[in-house]
Amino acid sequence: MDVFVELFVEVNVVAKQKQPYVTMKGTKDGLTLHLDDTCSYDDLLKELEEKLTASEKAESDGPLVSVHLKVGNRYLTPEQEEELRTLIRRKKNLVVESIESNVMTKEEALEWKRKTEIVSVSKIVRSGQVLRVQGDLLLIGDVNPGGIVIAGGNIFILGALRGIAHAGYYGNKEAVIAASIMKPTQLRIGDVMNRAPDYKTDERNEMECAYIDEHNQIVVDRLQLLAQLRPNLTRLERGV
Repeated sequence: MDVFVELFVEVNVVAKQKQPYVTMKGTKDGLTLHLDDTCSYDDLLKELEEKLTASEKAESDGPLVSVHLKVGNRYLTPEQEEELRTLIRRKKNLVVESIESNVMTKEEALEWKRKTEIVSVSKIVRSGQVLRVQGDLLLIGDVNPGGIVIAGGNIFILGALRGIAHAGYYGNKEAVIAASIMKPTQLRIGDVMNRAPDYKTDERNEMECAYIDEHNQIVVDRLQLLAQLRPNLTRLERGV
């Protein structure tokens, strides 16, 4: 029995040793490298060097190729990322375009949470006041003329928007602005800006939304359209 166990263990060790640490796959976007996340970093670096050297001999005179690294559940320090970039950069026709990992530091996770969470605020934003959040903003109240609301993500106002609203502050052009009464003095989404359209004198009763259309213009329309225009807004129904 002991001999059988030892043989089984030996076979498994050999099988594991034969599994490549680096898998290369050519795509329309360039070259994707899947890097094993269970081996040691040094072993990974050694095999990557060997495979890149062999590839360089075969295509040393080829065009510039973008490389996308997928490292799975391995966390890379900034120094390790730079080491990988340098190693790949030494090859004549390769340049690292992206490094994708499934893990992040606690600080990165908290920053991501701040930029994606919905912050709810119940107040009236009066003239001269500025309300700013990193993620999505849910304002239960009005934005008076002269008041400003800014969000890194979307802006939802359960009240009247009569001041300035700036969604997608960090450049997200997929962000939207919605309000119960949409009569702003100015709308901004990402780096696109416009003044609100002229309305008829009668008060509108239905909620409206503003978004950037295919012509890179801010459009104000019925809120019901958002389900088709921005399906990713529905975050809590995945898997239902």
